[in-house]
Amino acid sequence: MPYKHLLKPILFRFDPEAVHDFFIAGGEKLGNLALGRFLIASTYNYKGSQIAKDVDGLHYRTPFLLAAGFDYNARLTNILPSIGLGGEEIGSVTARACAGNAKPRLKRLPHSQAIVVNKGLRNDGVDTIIERLKETARKNSTQQDFVKGISIARTNDNQSVSIEAGIADYLYSFRRLNEEKVGDYYTINISCPNAFGAEAFTDPKLLDQLLSALKKVPCAKPVYIKMPINLAWADFHELLKVIDLHGLQGVVIGNLNKDYTSLKDQTETPVTYEGGLSGAPCQKPSTELIRKTREVYGSRFTIIAAGGVMSPADALEKIAAGADLIQLITGLIYEGPGLVKKMCWVVASNTVRLPK
Repeated sequence: MPYKHLLKPILFRFDPEAVHDFFIAGGEKLGNLALGRFLIASTYNYKGSQIAKDVDGLHYRTPFLLAAGFDYNARLTNILPSIGLGGEEIGSVTARACAGNAKPRLKRLPHSQAIVVNKGLRNDGVDTIIERLKETARKNSTQQDFVKGISIARTNDNQSVSIEAGIADYLYSFRRLNEEKVGDYYTINISCPNAFGAEAFTDPKLLDQLLSALKKVPCAKPVYIKMPINLAWADFHELLKVIDLHGLQGVVIGNLNKDYTSLKDQTETPVTYEGGLSGAPCQKPSTELIRKTREVYGSRFTIIAAGGVMSPADALEKIAAGADLIQLITGLIYEGPGLVKKMCWVVASNTVRLPK
């Protein structure tokens, strides 16, 4: 493929965040042009309909979504349908604009098919992103068949470190998005390892406090929780019990892997342990948690798989484990945008049946 053998070797010579910013700028420009969308779609789009599905009242043309963490400022919503994606998760967005952690914030580990991610929730803030999405919707009416979820986190600064301030931070973003009726679903990100307040709300008692506060906001959209993947099942299950109690629709399993011993090539292990690992190191732990959640809860939860989807076989494995939808980022970086189309064709022709 041209990407893997021609473009990728060039791109991997440059700083990964610079490459990311280049693709964001280029994708935004292409997406704003009908010709740009057509040219990308003519190469990468999946035109079949047999894998379309409805989940929690939302229609997905394909079960594949761009995961949160790439289009965190909602600049790619026009171009992403052209590569066969059925939706994306924007963000994570926070109550206040956030510059993110100090650079370098990304590092490729090619032998392990992983990326060290320490972005620190960099984003323009919920109010700016709301206005951007509203403006995009006004200018482009062709996105009815593309689902836009929004991931919500607490701002990565010392103002939101306390539990009370952290809840207020989440609450502000959640309320504003609902007031403006922006976003098709919401994911509450409680498991980002890159922030001042760490992962306080992975404590079941604190999660209960957070969800009790959010429940007071009128919301007609599906709400999910972005889960950690480094917890033992007993601890993970305690979080699921809280989520079940509050009636949320489901979970995203899951976030970055903080176990650096999971790297295939230990010579790539970073000197300092900051952030978490995306890509292949997430595959096994996320899949096992998906499988266990489906076994224990049956159809109670919608399960959105995220982590280690690097090939069509990985996608089939997530579906077989019980995933309703699949999110990815790192697989696209290592394999190129054609990966989505490949996954669509393999899922369409495979005997594995999509849940729901």
